[in-house]
Amino acid sequence: MNTENVVKHLRVLWRTDRIIADIRLRHLLIGLGLRAFAALIAAFGLLMLELSAYFALVQIWSAIAAAGILGAVNFVIAAVLFVIAGRAPSGRDIELANEIHGASIEALQLEARALQAQVSGAVHHPLSTIVPVLLPLIAIIIKNLRTPAKKSADAAEARS
Repeated sequence: MNTENVVKHLRVLWRTDRIIADIRLRHLLIGLGLRAFAALIAAFGLLMLELSAYFALVQIWSAIAAAGILGAVNFVIAAVLFVIAGRAPSGRDIELANEIHGASIEALQLEARALQAQVSGAVHHPLSTIVPVLLPLIAIIIKNLRTPAKKSADAAEARS
């Protein structure tokens, strides 16, 4: 397991999560704005229908028909805006972000499996993790033990 890889994958995961959240937030805001505009147009449509009812009682049929048609057109425009606001977010952006997100999750899972294998190997075979450290230590100890023996042999020859 390499900690640099883990950090790199976590950064990619963080960034893709931010991108996905940003895409969804933009879609939500655009949809909310369109819905608010559609509600405003629907309110004008309702006002026109009320106005047409007023004209129906007060005036001749031509003013009634004009207000009624205008109210119906406003309702059609509001319905079209509601349909547009309900569309799914753009496919390419969210698909790419989801793909990168999935790849970084898979890479993190690979790193976690490697760590698990190292830990389980150390638990099942503790000597296999200690031997690489012990061999250089044993070599150093033997070398140091030989050095004093050579020095004492040289010192004994020098005294004789």
